[in-house]
Amino acid sequence: MRVSLMQLVVDDAEAPEDRWNRVVKLVEAERETGAELVILPELWVAGGFDYKNWTGHAEPIADSRPIAALEKVRTQEGPGQEMWLHFGSYVERAPDGTLYNTAVFRGPDGVQAEYRKIHRFGFSEGEATLMGAGEELVTVPSPWGTLGLATCYDIRFPELFRGLLDKGMEHLVVCSAWPEKRIEHWRVLLKARAIEDQVFVFATNCVGTNGGVALGGRSVVVDPWGNVVAEAGTGEEVLRVDVDPALVARTRSALPVLNDRRLR
Repeated sequence: MRVSLMQLVVDDAEAPEDRWNRVVKLVEAERETGAELVILPELWVAGGFDYKNWTGHAEPIADSRPIAALEKVRTQEGPGQEMWLHFGSYVERAPDGTLYNTAVFRGPDGVQAEYRKIHRFGFSEGEATLMGAGEELVTVPSPWGTLGLATCYDIRFPELFRGLLDKGMEHLVVCSAWPEKRIEHWRVLLKARAIEDQVFVFATNCVGTNGGVALGGRSVVVDPWGNVVAEAGTGEEVLRVDVDPALVARTRSALPVLNDRRLR
């Protein structure tokens, strides 16, 4: 399983349209490397902390120009034509006008999923006041096992991942715009999610300064034993890893702690 985590600069100094045109080219280049699963971060077009401009970027997922451009890259013929793509998340405008932080996933043979972020960050501002909360846990069938989808702040709420586990999750995909000042929380929580659910964790973060907030990077792959397979730094980069998805089943067989669950 060849996975590419795209840790992107999301900076106030770059116009969102310039950013998404740039990222389309980066994904195209990654596709040519033979990457099977490519993962983009949270709100990388609009910016995770650029609250005042969210309304201007909000649109139905079906009308999103960045998503359409990336889907064209994903489905073009040539090397990597079986690429699976987590498009990151976007400011979605629902038919009733509600805004959601919505992650988008597409794969071959019509595989598709959209996940509206359940846990909204901000307390008295940001997502907590400007966006609606998602209500559905989302998993995606893949050749490597069932993928569970989560976004950023979600990782602080372990009950969500037990729910994904009950839906068959074997690998966890997280897109994020996690701030630098709490990056140690990010690293510890992702390892905890991997260990307690015995899954691979593929977590992609942003870097740069958005809405005046420094983003922390440190995109990471953690195996089902809690070992860090690979970790990015604090600049823009593509973290490429090859992992054996069968390690999930071997881990659960060697240490069958999930069989001892009592509270559901």
